[in-house]
Amino acid sequence: MREIQSVKQQNRIQSLDVMRGFSLIGIFIVNMMAFHSPIYYYDPYSWWGNSIDQPVYWWIDVFVQASFYPIFTILFGYGLALQYRRLKEKEIAFYPFALKRLGVLLVIGAFHAFIIWSGDILISYAVVGLLLMLLLQLEGRLLLLVGFLLFLVPQVLMSAIFILASFADPTSVTYFNAVQEIQSSIEAYGSGTYSEIFSQRLNDWLYANNPASFVSLAIALLPLMMIGAGISKLKLLEKAAEKKKILVITVVLTLPIALVLKTSPYWMEENLAYSFIQDFVGGPLLAISYIGIISLVMTMPKAAKWLRPLGQTGRMSLTNYLMQSVAGTLIFYSYGLGLYGEVSLLNGLYIALGLFVIQVILSEIWLSRFNQGPVEYVWRRLTYGKNVK
Repeated sequence: MREIQSVKQQNRIQSLDVMRGFSLIGIFIVNMMAFHSPIYYYDPYSWWGNSIDQPVYWWIDVFVQASFYPIFTILFGYGLALQYRRLKEKEIAFYPFALKRLGVLLVIGAFHAFIIWSGDILISYAVVGLLLMLLLQLEGRLLLLVGFLLFLVPQVLMSAIFILASFADPTSVTYFNAVQEIQSSIEAYGSGTYSEIFSQRLNDWLYANNPASFVSLAIALLPLMMIGAGISKLKLLEKAAEKKKILVITVVLTLPIALVLKTSPYWMEENLAYSFIQDFVGGPLLAISYIGIISLVMTMPKAAKWLRPLGQTGRMSLTNYLMQSVAGTLIFYSYGLGLYGEVSLLNGLYIALGLFVIQVILSEIWLSRFNQGPVEYVWRRLTYGKNVK
């Protein structure tokens, strides 16, 4: 039986790495709000007042929030399907390998969620990835079709239910500030002991990952992973130069619709109904637009050279994602600088952008000496075994 080997640099798909690097920017910007403020428990439309933070929040809400993690999700499905294709070509059993790989990711995610920061997405990826494994035998076009249907139908139905609820009982979809939970978060993260921080982190994770929320998240993630797997099986990223017309049509169709939906709370009602439409329908559509735009840009002759630093950052996406959480919690939690609840949204944005620039530089330095990031190495070593190359 042939040995399983990790992907060599010359076999990497550069646009894939650039997209991962691009998604890390937006993920960090959005997560930064959770690092320095009790985002789970406040009304985002009123929390930032009438200062410069309000237009900053509008920009994040429309162009970033719920539009960058779907890129990561689609690419996760793409990567899993890519491994399926490559192992099948080598006549190596995929499912034992994938189970081990997702199991290791689950452990990494649990460590991240309970020891570092509650807003982890890796646990969800590992669990939903198990469902995707069962669907990878489908053809690429079928994965795309079913993925889009599973994305649109439930979200459109839920959107309709939310809108009807807003007419029947406006208070049922109204944001509110949970004063006690906000105070508890500020006390624990800003000045609490590590034990108090751990308890608050666990409460936050359970709040965001209750059974109903997890099912809702799985319904949102699986279709996006299927779309990514379908794109992978059809080799659309590899053939982007040949598929420019399809990419242009995709961007032209999705971008205006996405922007209308993403801005809907501002020209309709600032409530949970239109926030749901904004995040769960508009967000993924804008992500697809971003993917299409990057794919088109990467067909330009010098794009790979210009975007190499972003691609290098994307090659270390797991390491950089975890390091963002480490840096964010060290800056804002009491065992670090203790600035939780004391930073404006604008300054938080500056911090995220500044730290990301540092990550780009460090990624370039690291990959000039090593073939992969440190966490990627551990993940691959535990997955592939001692023969990993």
